Amino acid sequence: MEATKYKLIFLMAMVLLSCQQEKVFKTDQNDYNHFLASEPMKTTSKYYQLWDSKIKQDSLQILSLGNVAGEYNRYFQGTGDIKYLKMAEQSLKKAVDVAAVGKAGYLRALARNYISQHRFKEALDLATAARAQGSGVNASQSLLFDVHMELGNYQEAHTYLDSIRNMSDFGYLIRLAKWNDHKGDLDTAIRFMEKAYERAQTSKNKNLMLWSSTNLADFYGHAGRIEDSYKLYLKALEMDPQNAYAKKGIAWIVYSHERDGKEALRIMDSIIKKNQSPDYFLLKAEIAEFIGNEALKLEALDNYHKRVGDKGYGEMYNAHNIDFLIGMEVNGKALKLAQREVENRPTPESYGLLAYSYLKKGEKEKALELVENFIWDKTFEPAILTQAAEIYKENGNLDKVKELKQELTGAIYELGPLKEDQILSL
Repeated sequence: MEATKYKLIFLMAMVLLSCQQEKVFKTDQNDYNHFLASEPMKTTSKYYQLWDSKIKQDSLQILSLGNVAGEYNRYFQGTGDIKYLKMAEQSLKKAVDVAAVGKAGYLRALARNYISQHRFKEALDLATAARAQGSGVNASQSLLFDVHMELGNYQEAHTYLDSIRNMSDFGYLIRLAKWNDHKGDLDTAIRFMEKAYERAQTSKNKNLMLWSSTNLADFYGHAGRIEDSYKLYLKALEMDPQNAYAKKGIAWIVYSHERDGKEALRIMDSIIKKNQSPDYFLLKAEIAEFIGNEALKLEALDNYHKRVGDKGYGEMYNAHNIDFLIGMEVNGKALKLAQREVENRPTPESYGLLAYSYLKKGEKEKALELVENFIWDKTFEPAILTQAAEIYKENGNLDKVKELKQELTGAIYELGPLKEDQILSL
């Protein structure tokens, strides 16, 4: 009788385990294979040719300058080629110089171009000038929120956020979501991003629908809602089959959630054939390291290094370059670059890179001082907190290490498999 009872308990346990295993989400190549085969973006269009011809006939064609800049920006997003972002800058600077009407709009567009280039202080000057023009006040206030967030001026950013309050406005909702994410309240951030997503669907505006889909997908991933994240990346690809960001999101799910490095590399290779953005090579290098392919990792890192050597990128890849230099044990250069990044953008994330650079230079006390003054309780970014935990460990503060380890264990998906052993060994 006892033996029968234990057999029944064992069978029930196996059934429960089987049910749990069935619930583990897995991607399906049939969902996305056809998107991987999509054609590269064409870097010309009938609209571009029309607008460009007007500029050539009359260099003061303001509307054409703005439209051509928009096309250049689209080409940059689609190809990762920095020359298009710089060409957009030139068109917008010309428009700002000659505009007699609508100048604030061109100032805002140029400021956003500078944000993309990580020229944040220049962007702030332009945003302030746009606000002083007096037209498009809400758009200028929204832009000022964005720039102050990038610069780490959080009190000023919150003031501008309050000034544009409108719970039915897409722009306000996405910024409210960003603010709550910054404060570490992911659930609230998701709630507001979902509202923004609903507004985008109602508007039928493809750009808003696409943007909200990929950003909400990111939030779902951070919250461990992997299947929801995956579905939204697929939805984004249905709207834009060339969207490299959504494909990268799926590659991350395959890599970090499913631990299938080979398939993740296949997806990344399909992206890189059409979009040469340097950060894609960094992810390829990480996945190659995960599967133990050292030669492929070094090849990807070499490709990254060659691309960011283009002076057009300016300060855009400082944070990535600091990690790259530390990984290559070029710690002196990493420290100098981290100091420059703090000067350009004094955020907790920048100070985190500076602190970690000091640690790698053997100055653990200086690293700890920076963590205590500029990072602790000021950011919830897992990558920065992982480095902070390492700094606390080196300085013997095991209580802080224990506290951070508990938090970081829940962020392994976001950090990736290579960080798992580092976190578990804290």
